[in-house]
Amino acid sequence: MRQRRWLELVKERIHLHYVGTCKVFLASSFVPLLPIFNGEKYKWWSIKMKTLLRSHELWDLVEHGFVDVLEPTIEENERLRETKKNDAKALFIIQQAVHETIFLRIAATTTSKQAWSILLKEFLGDSKVMTVKLQSLRHDFETLLMTNGESIADFLSRAMAIVSQMRTYGEKISNETIVAKMLRSLTPKFDHVVATMKLKIYPYSPLMN
Repeated sequence: MRQRRWLELVKERIHLHYVGTCKVFLASSFVPLLPIFNGEKYKWWSIKMKTLLRSHELWDLVEHGFVDVLEPTIEENERLRETKKNDAKALFIIQQAVHETIFLRIAATTTSKQAWSILLKEFLGDSKVMTVKLQSLRHDFETLLMTNGESIADFLSRAMAIVSQMRTYGEKISNETIVAKMLRSLTPKFDHVVATMKLKIYPYSPLMN
């Protein structure tokens, strides 16, 4: 009896150790599924990457970069070391999220901002090109109207596609602006619905005018 009990205890401990080891291995080896950019559909890839980097609290660093202090104090040096560590993480994520043919373009970069800026300029265009594209998208949004026979679902899908592109080019457009535009752009068939929605959503808003 004692021997059998002892064997059961040994098996139980071995099982618990095995399960614990597996959990540690899975936790340490977990890698998020990265969207791989191969040179096509940069806008959609960049949106996914921004979300991923924000989830790791790294996007601000990629977008704005950091200043390397020449003679930092002890406190500044500690903060700078942590910043560089996070920047290296962001750069690594970007490097892993591009195809080998694209990686060659950013292989020599040493910061995440440098790598992101190179991809942005090459595949989305420089500031002048981006400005022209954004102006064109703004015009599309301002002149957007629902067509006769078009369903609300199709119209909203068409509108949000334009909004997504505008945001990709750096446009800051509020949800209130989007909703107001949608309500103004519906066909007369939905006038009674628009009036009801305005009253419910914006009871004291200037939009009621």
